[in-house]
Amino acid sequence: MRLGLALGYWGRGPNPDHVPLAQEAERLGYDSVWTAESWGSDVFTPLTWLAAHTSRIKLGTAVAQMAARSPTTTAMHALTLDHLSGGRMMLGLGLSGPQVVEGWYGRPFPKSPLTATREYVDVVRQVLSREAPVELNGRFHTHPYQGPDATGLGKPLKPITHPLRPELPILLGAEGPKNIAQTTRIADGWLPLYWSPLRPDVYEASLTDVRDDFLIAPMAQARVCDDVSEGLLPVKTMLGFYIGGMGHAKHNFHADLMARMGYEEEARRIQRLFLEGRREEAVLAVPDAFADEISLVGPRERIAERLELWRKGPVTDLLVLSPDRHTLQVLAELNEAST
Repeated sequence: MRLGLALGYWGRGPNPDHVPLAQEAERLGYDSVWTAESWGSDVFTPLTWLAAHTSRIKLGTAVAQMAARSPTTTAMHALTLDHLSGGRMMLGLGLSGPQVVEGWYGRPFPKSPLTATREYVDVVRQVLSREAPVELNGRFHTHPYQGPDATGLGKPLKPITHPLRPELPILLGAEGPKNIAQTTRIADGWLPLYWSPLRPDVYEASLTDVRDDFLIAPMAQARVCDDVSEGLLPVKTMLGFYIGGMGHAKHNFHADLMARMGYEEEARRIQRLFLEGRREEAVLAVPDAFADEISLVGPRERIAERLELWRKGPVTDLLVLSPDRHTLQVLAELNEAST
């Protein structure tokens, strides 16, 4: 199991520690570093900055939101950064949800998310392969454009720039069972939002046909500390926001996932409290047990035991979300000792 460093997206402004953290992760032998986007900082610009300040570590998006760009634009970003970094780019994509797609990007959320994802990946792969001009007569993506307001002058094109790697890895951030199953067929890897090594059955039916080189790269908050309850507070804060606020009360993929993981009553309570404006109560309503099983928190010995559970499953890459250098070092040492 390889280790990656997950930096997420910016808050009010850029985090001055992200470059030093990425450099430290590279020094410690981490395999990859990942950036994200929501409705603030974009995913590719910080990753390019990190590429310029590192030399070996792989560079991933977890995730680039599909609604933010046409698939050809996303492919242009990926092939450009792959060239500039010497072949270190990994493209992680995600649909996001109706709240962000329609509220922020001003676009309709696709009524058939699986079809929209499949077409998007198809176009990206056509660009990266550069075998022929991009053409697709899809439900959500057409190349050339064929809508009612089209001029009819569109011409199939292929990229002027020759991609460095036609096989540049594409990973998908999928949550629903059908979406995960499709991911195993059309992508090179999967980016689970929540992964519990105690509940492999949650995803088992969707992962029946996984090939040997398929990447499974969940993100997990980590912190080496003496007080487990205190260490879990940042995990619970994140969960309270995602489960309570990242989606509509009737359409929240994150809350649905928590429910499928055995915490349906708790998920709905967190949603209700958050939407009522009782955010602190929503955070406290997150069960310690759930926060604990999807993270790595506690003394070194406890983390060592729990890390073995992650290693025994199908996870190929553990993306560590931690701003603490000591925690990054401990995980690197423990992972190396188990190899």
